[in-house]
Amino acid sequence: MEQIALKVSLREGKGKEKSQKLRRTGTVPGVVYHRGEKSVPVQLSEKELNKILKSAEGENVLINLQIEGAKKNRAVIIKEIQHHPVKRSILHVDFNEISLTEKITVDVEVVGLGEPAGVKQEGGVLDHPLREVKIQCLPMDIPKHIDVDISGLKLNGSIHVRDLVVSDKIKILTDLEALLFQVKLPVEEKPEEATGETQEVEVIREKKEDESKAGEKKEESKAKEAPKSEKK
Repeated sequence: MEQIALKVSLREGKGKEKSQKLRRTGTVPGVVYHRGEKSVPVQLSEKELNKILKSAEGENVLINLQIEGAKKNRAVIIKEIQHHPVKRSILHVDFNEISLTEKITVDVEVVGLGEPAGVKQEGGVLDHPLREVKIQCLPMDIPKHIDVDISGLKLNGSIHVRDLVVSDKIKILTDLEALLFQVKLPVEEKPEEATGETQEVEVIREKKEDESKAGEKKEESKAKEAPKSEKK
């Protein structure tokens, strides 16, 4: 994986108010973390960061971080990005400094290529329950994504993690039996069952009918027990 250059500057001051002022100018607050060392607060252009994310097709991009005034650049990957819940603008970014000679663990997207035969010819639907797998490799060997040809997948056919073909430089850490793709028949919708309210109305109606019948029997019983009028 090629390193992408990104210029940042040291960030002075902390707090919510300071961060809000930065965001209003199109600047994103961030932090660079390095194992065993003190974290470094930085700030950078949101526009430039978005450009990198789009060109790299994901967050597993290897960045050559150029800190203004620093003697050397830092190799980093994105640890976490916080987005605004509505506007989706970037609120904050965390970087992890890494060594290019040490293996790291990252999540990589699995992409299905083609339209399954079971969908096109047999009326099935494609299920894709697991969309990322965890891998371990050197930073320069991180793939943008892992492609899988699913065009030959027939009805009730499936592809598991064990079926992935990757470079011998990459070690897959996800459970090899985990399901990635499956073609199955569409689930038929069951008719809606009677609601509890309807059942309650029926019970009340039955109760009233029972009470009515009981009343009729009581009147008949009284009529039988009444003394007959004496004959003159």
